[in-house]
Amino acid sequence: MVAEIIAAMASRGRCGGAPAREDEPRREERAEQQAPAPQGPVLPPPPPVDYGVFMQGLVQAMQTHAHTQAALQAQLEAQICLDGAYEWCTAGKS
Repeated sequence: MVAEIIAAMASRGRCGGAPAREDEPRREERAEQQAPAPQGPVLPPPPPVDYGVFMQGLVQAMQTHAHTQAALQAQLEAQICLDGAYEWCTAGKS
């Protein structure tokens, strides 16, 4: 199958980098012609990003996440102790 395709390409003069005939559009030109036109309104480019402000927000979000996780972990441990898992609560705490 592959050999047949290669042979067909060679017989048309396309194998080995042979140029396309003058009356045939090149692949790049055909790709441009076939590209669909964008639909809907064309949006303006986004505003520039202030990476200092972005990083401050990211750090603040990560700190908030860490504090929330710690609070949830403490709440879960307290709930387990209240539910009667006394051995688990006191393990390692002397």
